[in-house]
Amino acid sequence: MALIITEDCTSCDACVEVCPNQAISAGEPIYVIDPLRCTECVGAHDEPQCVTVCPAACIVKDPNWPETPDQLLAKYNDLHS
Repeated sequence: MALIITEDCTSCDACVEVCPNQAISAGEPIYVIDPLRCTECVGAHDEPQCVTVCPAACIVKDPNWPETPDQLLAKYNDLHS
């Protein structure tokens, strides 16, 4: 399942650098996560790094983008091959 950033985002920029897939970018007015690039850090880390560093706790799973761990790993491998 891809992650999304809620309207509680403070645009602090902490999440951008830790994303191994460059899935996070500045939007208007808050940051956004590209669901085609988000793997919830599967393949790179044990947990989503953006969630770990977010001081506003505003990054959550997107219920509209369901994916299994195997699908997330396949996406990660496609992005990094």
